[in-house]
Amino acid sequence: MTLPGQVKLFEVGPRDGLQNESTPVDTATKVALVEKLADAGLKAIETGSFVSPRWVPQMAGSEAVFGQIQRRPGVRYSALTPNLRGLERAIAAGASEVAVFIAASESFSRKNTNCSIAEGVDRSAKLAQAALAQGLPVRGYISVAAGCPYEGEVPVTNLAPLAQALVDMGCYEVSLGDSIGVATPGKTKSIVETITTVVPLEKIALHLHDTYGQALANIYAALEMGVATYDSSIAGLGGCPYAPGATGNVATENIVYMLNGLGVAHGIDLEALVAAGDFITRKLNRRNESGVARAMIAAVSRQEHNQID
Repeated sequence: MTLPGQVKLFEVGPRDGLQNESTPVDTATKVALVEKLADAGLKAIETGSFVSPRWVPQMAGSEAVFGQIQRRPGVRYSALTPNLRGLERAIAAGASEVAVFIAASESFSRKNTNCSIAEGVDRSAKLAQAALAQGLPVRGYISVAAGCPYEGEVPVTNLAPLAQALVDMGCYEVSLGDSIGVATPGKTKSIVETITTVVPLEKIALHLHDTYGQALANIYAALEMGVATYDSSIAGLGGCPYAPGATGNVATENIVYMLNGLGVAHGIDLEALVAAGDFITRKLNRRNESGVARAMIAAVSRQEHNQID
């Protein structure tokens, strides 16, 4: 078995992670989080979303966040763009790249974007064309790739045409989202096998939620197949506003710890990452969902206590 020698983590905490939080997060905190993540070594950070604040109030200040961050060389600051108005705002704010999204089930597509899958593909194609004309790279998401909260299991045969459509419209990468966290290693391998019939392996990313505690196992299964890009969220923040009961994305800290143990390069400082997660969870006054972070913070606390004694 040969695992990838290098893995890229695409950090989605500042957008996908924070958008579900009920506690309002001010611009200064969002800016500090993005900068701490970049300082920890993350090179791709989903910094905000240009959606209507009526639907996602937490993302209302994305322009200000993009305007105030101290940008690090070599770091890409991504924005989710649901429509042409959102794309215009992302361009004006100076996003490094944009993301478009479609769903793998009709019910989720209508609940999430108020359109059919076919209409969603057409909308994304127009967005991608406009973004590419401005010289912006475009990333594509497929939501509910493993299961839908309204329809149940999503057949893997639904996925290949959608992935092909995203690549054909110019997306440099296709992120397959297990939005409700129901995938198992077997399902993950089946999804990857299906997608690689139409999309090169190097263009595939996985976006996994940990609702059933399977995310790390699924990542390991995908690593065995050569997948080298994974979306993750600091402190396991996140969920899905249109998927009741779905818990957060797989924690960035947990993936980095596993990759360290496997000897797979990633370029991220785990201690700095844990500090970033501790920062945002304290601001949110909520539990850190990364078991690795909780253990490392507890170990430091014990060490400091012993030194005092």
